[in-house]
Amino acid sequence: MGLDSILGYLQNKTILITGATGFLGMVFVEKILRVQPNVKKLYLLVRASDTKSATHRMHDEIIGKELFRVLRQKWGTDFDSFISDKVVALPGDVTIENLGVSEPRLMEELCSEIQIIFNSAATTNFDERYDISLAVNTFGTLRVLSFAKKCLKLQMLLHVSTAYVCGERAGLIPEDSSSMDKMIKEMDNIDFETVEKNLVKEKLNELKGQDASEKVVTNTMKDFGIKRTIDSVIAGYCKGKLTCLLVDPATVLDMIPVDMLVNSIIVAMVVNSNQSSGNIIYQVGSSSRNPLNFFQMHEFIFQYFTKKPWVNKDGEPVIVTKGTILTTMATFRMYMNIRYMLPLKGLKFVNKAFGQYFQDIYVNYSRKLDLVMRLVELYEPYMLFKGIFDDANTEKLWRTARESFIDVESFYFDATCIEWEDYIMHAHIPGLLKHVLIK
Repeated sequence: MGLDSILGYLQNKTILITGATGFLGMVFVEKILRVQPNVKKLYLLVRASDTKSATHRMHDEIIGKELFRVLRQKWGTDFDSFISDKVVALPGDVTIENLGVSEPRLMEELCSEIQIIFNSAATTNFDERYDISLAVNTFGTLRVLSFAKKCLKLQMLLHVSTAYVCGERAGLIPEDSSSMDKMIKEMDNIDFETVEKNLVKEKLNELKGQDASEKVVTNTMKDFGIKRTIDSVIAGYCKGKLTCLLVDPATVLDMIPVDMLVNSIIVAMVVNSNQSSGNIIYQVGSSSRNPLNFFQMHEFIFQYFTKKPWVNKDGEPVIVTKGTILTTMATFRMYMNIRYMLPLKGLKFVNKAFGQYFQDIYVNYSRKLDLVMRLVELYEPYMLFKGIFDDANTEKLWRTARESFIDVESFYFDATCIEWEDYIMHAHIPGLLKHVLIK
């Protein structure tokens, strides 16, 4: 490979980053700028109508975040000029040909300069409309691949996805493309893009013919997607609003801290740069060699919020309980019928008897119950997931990095070192409370 330094590889590199306004993309941008200020240029593809709007979004949603506090302190008064010199906000969209870059001169510049493409653009809303998810997560990736083929100096295209694209599988899930290869064979004579776009078009035309409202169109397209896509969720509980949960306590939660994930991404770029060995898949997680199951996670969360309860907007501590764990969809439906649906039917009867006096209350509870059942059906495959992700390639990547690079400790990503109770109690939950949850 001829490299002895990860930082040395990154020096003077030009990188295109999609999804930079997202959680993972933002951490990647910050890491590169912090550890290798001599990177040549980072192009951040941002959905915007023009350069001015893209630049505003970049500063507002990326550079201006607390994540960049260390970098800002390091550069002091020179921070803005450093960012201006190293980072370019590129207005565009992964759903459009050439990523939405229409100016010929700019397109030529990008194609002649870009050496690395990091694609993390995706909609991570698990209840998204199917047509939107399809356009961004599936066809957007195809647009990025098409763009990459035009980049004359390209050394690496790295695409990030949730491992749960494997579908509802059990046992050890190989760190290879076997599931995709099988799918490709089954669709060998099918124009997938045309078929899926036609399905979406037909459904939208059907709704238009029914003169459906925008709300009905949105909900229908969400349902259309739920029946056709799979994703995952972690349910919160500290605010005392979750009294029951559909989950198998033995289900292994595949977790990885984002800094470790970004480190693995950078190392994978360096190790595989300019390699002609084909596509390599890394399942960066913990379920294989350092498993954490839901029962353990539940205990950690319960212990934390028992000692340090969430304080609501009225200044009152929220008392949490372990709640009711239901291990099958059948028992969950039975519980919901007895606990909520029967009382709701009683309220419906009383509301009718009293001339719709309780209509607002009934509609509110009915809407909430429908939402709960909808989300449970959406997330059922993941709360009852039986798969373990093989990470042999990732383990080999780490070994290679340790043997090849003098600065490997700055890019540590071996998940076996994580002590889960310490991480959950002292890093994960405090970080969630500080940066995500809003009272």
